[in-house]
This record gives sequence, C-alpha cells and structure tokens, in this order.
Amino acid sequence: MDIFFKYLIVFLVGGTICLLAQILIIRTRMTSARILVLFELIGVFLQAVTLFEPIKNFANAGITVPIIGFGASLAKGAIDGVKQFGLLGIFNGGLTVTAAGIAAAVSFAYFFALIFKSHSKKS
Repeated sequence: MDIFFKYLIVFLVGGTICLLAQILIIRTRMTSARILVLFELIGVFLQAVTLFEPIKNFANAGITVPIIGFGASLAKGAIDGVKQFGLLGIFNGGLTVTAAGIAAAVSFAYFFALIFKSHSKKS
C-alpha cells in the first residue's frame, strides 16, 4: 500500500504542474515556450534557495521529470561547478550534469525524425 501512495503523490504533484501550465496557456497570452522557460526558472530558483531537495524527497519523479527538475539540475551543476572551478564553473557545471539528458533528447529526436515524416499542423 505504501507504493500506491508514492505513485499517487508523484501523479498529483506532476499533474498539478501540468495543470498550472495548462491554466497559463488558457488564461494568459503566454506561449508554451515562455511557460517552459518560466518553469525552468522556477526549478533554478527552488534549487538556489535549497527548497528543491525537500520537495524532491516528497514528490520524487513528480517534480524531477517535468522541466522544473531540469532547471534545478542546471542550477545544482552550476553551483557545484563554481565550487570546483571558480567563476568559469558556471558554464561547464550545468552542462556536465545535464549532458546525458540533452544527448538523449537530441538522439531520440534525430532517430524519430528519420522514422516519421514531419508535416505542418493543419488548423
């Protein structure tokens, strides 16, 4: 029964994030790209003020899988990079931490572009 509640919490937190994004799309003139950047900056902010880890311990994949988790990973990498390499660590720290995810996204995008024929969305 404990695993059920973990899945429920992940679903509710991740679903709430998606719900907030959908409300922003419907109620504001914000584009999905701007909402994506906003959520990434929320992740950076949560990591900077050390609130991301407690939320992550509670929500697990509900907070790490959406773009908020990517922003937090970038911030954590930049913070660790500065500690290790000084000011230039801002640039290589975030990329080092997120390199595997970025490489996977690019690889899968290329693979699916080869398989499927892209076309414009007709309104």
